[in-house]
Amino acid sequence: MNDLEQKRFDQIYQRHVLILKLRGYAASTIDAYARAVRRLVAYFDCVPDRLSVEQLETYFANLVDSHSWATVRVDRNGLQFFWQHVLKMNWDWVKIIKPPQVRSLPDVLTIGEVEQLIAAARQLRYRVFILTTYSMGLRLSETLSLQVGDVDAARGRVHIRRGKGHRDRFVPLPDLTCQALRALWVKHRHPRLLFPNAVGSPKRIRAATTHMDRGGTQKAVKVMLGECGIKKRSPFTPCATALPPTC
Repeated sequence: MNDLEQKRFDQIYQRHVLILKLRGYAASTIDAYARAVRRLVAYFDCVPDRLSVEQLETYFANLVDSHSWATVRVDRNGLQFFWQHVLKMNWDWVKIIKPPQVRSLPDVLTIGEVEQLIAAARQLRYRVFILTTYSMGLRLSETLSLQVGDVDAARGRVHIRRGKGHRDRFVPLPDLTCQALRALWVKHRHPRLLFPNAVGSPKRIRAATTHMDRGGTQKAVKVMLGECGIKKRSPFTPCATALPPTC
């Protein structure tokens, strides 16, 4: 692209990101949809509104050969949003690319396997994380985002804020999980977070401004699964659904 076309694309791209934010899409979705547009532009080196249906068919044919269907599906959805809401062009995307529908059930750990996993965790925060997530049927991000004020020990429940679909809900709090969360908090006494993203001295942990890293937590659990000899896919991966509570 020449300088003029690059400037025009930059304006369109910024509007794309703005509209996604204004429609309340999650940060991960905004990142994925924006990446889909950047990947397409890098492939053709032109502003997307210049492309024809035939060019898009060629693009997706190459994308299928080089990437997983999961990536193809996300890119298709991202580009469809871009064409409809930014370029104001409605195309029949099913005729351009229709990824296969795959319906697979997540691997669910048995109670014995969860006990193995907890025992394999060398750090208290990971032991409590696994127990909390599994016993209350939470998603990874829901557990990591828990705050001190979300736990209502007197009523035996936890307030899950902005969960799936940006909806709040209450879930039962098992006594054992309540005790574990209390024991973890006593160790660091962070004024707000139950799973602060810091290790070391209590003073350093209390100064943390964010919760434990999502990717780091996923990797840690994957290592524990390997150490336990559990062959199932980690229940804490992004594509896994909430785990069923054990009580």
